Amino acid sequence: MTMLSEQAPTAVHVGTDDFPWVDIGDGSKMKVLQTKATEGLWIVENIFQAGYTVQTHKHTGPVWGYTTSGAWKYKESDFVNRAGSFLYEPAGSVHTLTCTEDDTRVWFQIYGSNLNLDAAGNVESVIDAATVLIGYYLLLEAEGKPRPNVLTE
Repeated sequence: MTMLSEQAPTAVHVGTDDFPWVDIGDGSKMKVLQTKATEGLWIVENIFQAGYTVQTHKHTGPVWGYTTSGAWKYKESDFVNRAGSFLYEPAGSVHTLTCTEDDTRVWFQIYGSNLNLDAAGNVESVIDAATVLIGYYLLLEAEGKPRPNVLTE
């Protein structure tokens, strides 16, 4: 008789310092925790500074966000995400993330792509699991940091 525990996959642990931060501009930082291109999944953690803005974008899949410090909002909405806030963004949502406090820390689990839009609403660029991982590696290289073993499957 085979025990269930013998067939179960094992958990994967990543320590808080296992992935280095990279500068994404204006003193803000990002690290990529996991990508699964086959599922369209990318998980990132950000530390935003007040005034940092993410280009207006449309999500092709759902997004979950959890804020652990600071505050941020969407230019298009009245609510503010603060420490302890949980946010669900459905596929098709369009918004412009703006940070309102220094050292705002947010964790995002994203499926699909971000379609970055210009002022007229035209797609200017696309970010997905594969491109965010490539970008992370390029920024690490530019900063002289080693490439971590990002979870990719």
